[in-house]
Amino acid sequence: MRELNRLGLTSVCDAGGGFQNYPDDYAVISELHQRGELSLRIAYNLFTQNKGGEKADFQRWIGMTRPGSGDDYYKVNGAGEMLVFSAADFEDFLEPRPDLPTSLEPELKEVVTLLAQNRWPFRLHATYEESINRFLNVFEEVNREVPLQGLHWFFDHCETISDRSLERVKALGGGIAIQHRMAFQGEYFVNRYGAATAARTPPVRRMLEMGLPVGAGTDATRVANYNPWNSLYWLVAGKTVGGLSLYPEKNCLSREEALRLYTQGSAWFSRDEEVKGVIKPGQLADLIVLSDDYFSVPEEKIKSLHSVLTLLGGKPVWAEAEFKDHAPPELPVTPDWSPVAKFGGYGAPHFLRSERSVSFSPWASPKVMRRSGVQAEPVPLSQLWGSGCDCFAF
Repeated sequence: MRELNRLGLTSVCDAGGGFQNYPDDYAVISELHQRGELSLRIAYNLFTQNKGGEKADFQRWIGMTRPGSGDDYYKVNGAGEMLVFSAADFEDFLEPRPDLPTSLEPELKEVVTLLAQNRWPFRLHATYEESINRFLNVFEEVNREVPLQGLHWFFDHCETISDRSLERVKALGGGIAIQHRMAFQGEYFVNRYGAATAARTPPVRRMLEMGLPVGAGTDATRVANYNPWNSLYWLVAGKTVGGLSLYPEKNCLSREEALRLYTQGSAWFSRDEEVKGVIKPGQLADLIVLSDDYFSVPEEKIKSLHSVLTLLGGKPVWAEAEFKDHAPPELPVTPDWSPVAKFGGYGAPHFLRSERSVSFSPWASPKVMRRSGVQAEPVPLSQLWGSGCDCFAF
């Protein structure tokens, strides 16, 4: 959480994810909340974990809790982003688009009907137009029996959604949460589907023109990183992290438009429009002071922005530079041999300020990276991890 505070985040929506079983696997974060130690506001969705037992999962959770249960710091947001396993259209653009099974429609209808009847907001992972069309067929069928308007349901991702499907989403009162997966997989997408198709993938400009609720995020950490400034750069510059230009100028956003999607826009997706997203009386006292002026720095510098002061409920949860006297106590890094303890988090912000340089050649003397203590003699990096692999990921 402290690392996200450093990057200027005060709130997140958690889409659940694989093997996160409610309520057991939420015990740690729940205890932090009870102890008043959360430095992020978290709205969490419940993600089914049991193929073939999806409806039973949601029936059980409906009996245990309800959307909005909690407080401004930690609350249930709804269901998803997995509602049924048969609707999982994965997003690896190195692979062909998956053909979803015929069981999708009856299984998805059962779950969405259950959620709508109990007024549970839901979100659904949706990458491809071919899948989205089928999902919308189900939603429209459910809507004829149980209205979806006012439910704050939404799709995640929507890279290749058509204009016609956008119209159908709007008619059902839905929204779209976008993420910067194309910043990391844009080259793969272009290789498979072509530059012309990539030019509106996803069609953010069209979504905004149609007046749809749109929020921006990262989808970290599976298919993108957690740095929001990489995502904002992608929206503004229209480029991948590798430098490939994906979008014509008309499909790129202004800096204000992009920032609005991260603030006021995203508040809709946790039903927090009245308390988050703008600085005005009555809103939560969450704000940041940036390391530079987002609106005037050169485009490439957007990616290196971070916060020098982050306030959550008026309380500093991150402070550095001229605000360092207001910084909360430092947290211990676990495990203590982690490079993060020496060099910091995303982008290794303390690397240039370290008292010694580190070689990243195949032979190095990485004193701060050794699990078992200081190692003065050079050793192959592969021996550090004991696996024969020179990579290391956090």
